[in-house]
Amino acid sequence: MERTIKPQDLKSNLNAVTLIDVRRQSDLDADSSKLPGATWHDPEQIETWAAQLPKDKEVVLYCVRGGSVSNGVLDNLRSKGINARFIEGGIVAWKEAGGELVVK
Repeated sequence: MERTIKPQDLKSNLNAVTLIDVRRQSDLDADSSKLPGATWHDPEQIETWAAQLPKDKEVVLYCVRGGSVSNGVLDNLRSKGINARFIEGGIVAWKEAGGELVVK
């Protein structure tokens, strides 16, 4: 499976995945929006929440720009057998692609 998903590809598949916002707390606090249906999980506390994620459904992560935060969380989740990838370019690319947002 690819490590990333393009915002355009996720738009048509949004309801079929589990969305996880893994922005650092400071980045989360600086933005009033999130993707619809996404839940925030602290990337620094991954060991406390990773086991709760579904193993039978695709998990899509996002951070601000799809860089080191998403990559680190992705590697950790995949090592636990979770079918995960992250949004290429993060929430910034999602916004630029006209992706739907909701107030968090």
